[in-house]
Amino acid sequence: MSLTDLAGIRAFFGPRAATWDDKIAKDAAQIERAVQEARLRVGMTVLELGCGTAPATPYLRAAVGPAGRVVALDATPEMIEAARALGRGELAELVVADVHSLPMESGSVDALHAGGIVPHLADPERALLEWARVARPDAQLAVFHAIGREALAAIHRRTPSDDDVIAPARLLALLERTGWSVVSIDDAPERYLALARRK
Repeated sequence: MSLTDLAGIRAFFGPRAATWDDKIAKDAAQIERAVQEARLRVGMTVLELGCGTAPATPYLRAAVGPAGRVVALDATPEMIEAARALGRGELAELVVADVHSLPMESGSVDALHAGGIVPHLADPERALLEWARVARPDAQLAVFHAIGREALAAIHRRTPSDDDVIAPARLLALLERTGWSVVSIDDAPERYLALARRK
């Protein structure tokens, strides 16, 4: 089973959806901190990519306020159903969709939050181009992990490598090629946060 193709992702995450929120509850403080550092504004339209059970949604909703729009999407239907059961459908539009092909109009999004998804992309360049398509000029992208790259690699029984898609030099090159300008990359032991702006 591959965790970079759609069928493999659904086969892996689908059976885990009902208990996924319990598994990631420990990440709440890091998720909240990442959303705060994104400096979102009231009234923005924000897209939560590969949302799983949509743990960032409460923080994204608080940041953009009632006048803003939050769309949380995931390729695994069971994850979206679990998010709905947790009441996150009251805070965001919950959508089943592949992040390589977004059901959004071009230039319609002010900010994108990609929490934990980039290493699972079948085609990172295609996905980042698609995210750039839906982003307005100067829209912000946050690539986030609630743990550092070393811990993330250990989960996947690997060691961190410069070939990893979120290795700072590789991600910077990918972002620059796909219409994004890097603002900062915090490749810390306890978390990972890269912020970029749509060119």
